[in-house]
Order: sequence, then structure tokens, then C-alpha cells
Amino acid sequence: LEEASIMAGSRTFSTLRRVTLPLMRPAIISTMLIMFVRAIESFEVPALIGIPARIPVFTSKIFLAIHQFPSDFGLAGSYAITLLLLSTAGVLIYHRLTGQAKRFATITGKGYRPRVIDLGRWRYAACGGALLTFAITVALPVFVLLWGSVTPYYGVPSWELFQRTTLEAYRYVLNYPTALQAFKNSLYLAAGSATAVMLLTSVVAWITVKSKIPGRALLDNLTFIPIAFPGIVLGVSLIWVSLTLVPVIYGTFWLLLIAYITRFMPYGIRAASASMIQINDDLEEAALACGSSWRQAFQRIILPLLMPGFVAGWIYVSTVSLRELSTSILLYSPESIVLAILAFDMWEGGQYNYVAALGVMMVFLLILMAAVARRLGARIGLAQ
Repeated sequence: LEEASIMAGSRTFSTLRRVTLPLMRPAIISTMLIMFVRAIESFEVPALIGIPARIPVFTSKIFLAIHQFPSDFGLAGSYAITLLLLSTAGVLIYHRLTGQAKRFATITGKGYRPRVIDLGRWRYAACGGALLTFAITVALPVFVLLWGSVTPYYGVPSWELFQRTTLEAYRYVLNYPTALQAFKNSLYLAAGSATAVMLLTSVVAWITVKSKIPGRALLDNLTFIPIAFPGIVLGVSLIWVSLTLVPVIYGTFWLLLIAYITRFMPYGIRAASASMIQINDDLEEAALACGSSWRQAFQRIILPLLMPGFVAGWIYVSTVSLRELSTSILLYSPESIVLAILAFDMWEGGQYNYVAALGVMMVFLLILMAAVARRLGARIGLAQ
């Protein structure tokens, strides 16, 4: 379509405006809706910036209603239901748009070759814009985090302040009374929730993609539904469930694990389903014809072939689990404290340099976990 437009005499930017952007409209609107859902459920930024500045949002109102004395669970539940309705509306519109995606398909069985667009003199502006975006969104925050963690107080970078750099903040964090417990809980929750989510969603993906079981589409939708639940709303609901139905798990590690698995299952099912679609049925049928059971075929054929998508999903789920705050803030206890809660408590206590040091340590921990997961996944995939 783009080549036809160019051959008809249209210029590159006219083709972009009249052909490419209309074809991308479903993807653009769908992304906007998902970002809308993620924005209204966000708790970290409203808690750190909005509450001190008296800028209320639903998530901060729910947090304050529960953490006031006495706790007003009725008010928190009302805010939670309203927030849930807003996020559900966004997800329903997203499903409606993505369900019509076939109308905009342009890649068919016909041969085609992507065309490289010569930006001409605009290439410098495009490169500059990309570098500026990277600097603002990645490089600058990481630099500020590192700078804040090695300086005795926040200040504009200068040679005088550089001469006073110290690692005292890191020593303080490592010797903090609950730091070791928080590190252990966060690692166990990140690894446990990511493994459970990917194993569970791999089975669900096989059922929805490969099997002919009636109701498999409903199962796929059920695993995607939790994306409509803001983390703090999920926390409110699990408080009621644990207090009324299963009080033995209230405030324990297991309640946080259930919350993480429930919340991040939609991301796992998308990664597993995308990988499952690429596996031809002939491989599994050949294994079954040779006498293998379904469990053996799934374990020795399907899972190794799923490993790239499995590892990618595992890395993402473990990453978001390690830094999760909005659900944990309502469900944790001193025994089940996690790193995000520890950082939030330090921030509320005005210990900003220690928060920066803890943030740097979390970043390096996430990088290490991702590297180990990729290496282990590659070895398992090749070995089997």
C-alpha cells in the first residue's frame, strides 16, 4: 500500500498521513487505552508526589482511607469499585478494537520487502529526538539515582560535592534491620510468581491455542481479566477475602504470592500464547504417535520450544514483581515486607539518599536476574 502510494506520486509524509497512520489507528488507540488503564491504577507517583502536594487520585484516596485511624473500609471499597469500573471500560474498548484488527491486516502470503525510508535532512532531527528521549527517560533518572546514592545530601552536581561522595548510604541499607528480610521476600516473590505465572499460562495457552476443548476462549478471557483490576483494588479485595474466608494467610508471604500471580497473569498469557501459536501441531502429534503421554510431550517438546517466550515472560513478570508497590502496600506485614515497601517507608521518613541507594541495588539485582534467566533458558532450550 505504501509503495503503491509512492508510485502514484505521493510524497513520504503524505503517505504517512493518509496510508500508514490510518492503518496503525487500531494499534495506536489500543496502546492509548492500555496506557489509560495503567495510568489510573498507578499508585507510586501519586503517593510520592500527589499526597504531599494535596493532589488526590483514586489510588491515593484508597490508601489513605485504609491507613487512617480507624480504617474506613467502606470508603475504600467505594473508591475501589469506581476505579474498577473505569479501568474495565478501558479494557472492554481495547478488546473491541483489537477484535476488529483483521480489517487492517496488510501482511499476507504474497512476497514483500520492507522499504527503507530515506529521511533526508530530517534524519538528524530524528536521531536527535531519539537520543533526547533516551536521555530524559533512562540516562538522566539513572544518573540522578546514582548521584543521590553517593552524596551526603541532594544537591546540584559539582566538584565540591563530588569530593564528598561516600558509600555510607549503601552500608546503611545493608545494615538496616529489615533489609535482609525484604531482599529475601522480594527475591522469593519475584522468582516464585514469575515461575508460577509462566507455568500456569503455558498450560492455558496450550488449551486455548492447540486443543479443541469447549470454552477455551472463555478461559483465555478469564486469564486476561485481572488486567482490569488496579493493583490497589486487588489489594482491597484480597484483604476482605483473607480476613473473612482464609484468615490464616492474612499478612503472610503466601497472600502476597497469590496477589502477584493474579495480577501478572495477563502478561504471562500473552507471552505464552504468542509463542504457542508458532509451534506446529505436527511435533506434538508425532510424539503422541510414538507412545508419549501428553505430559511427556508437553514437558519434552512444547516447553523447550516455548523457552524463548517463557524466558521473556519470566523476566518481565519477575521485574514488575520485584518493584510492585500498589498491591503490597495493603497486604504486607513486618514478616512479609518487600523492597518496594522498604523504599516507600524510607521515603516517608525523609531518608532520600538511602532510597536512592536501595534503588540502585534493585536495578542491579533486576539486571542480574534477567541475565541469569536468559542464560538458564538458553541452556535448557539447547539441552532438550
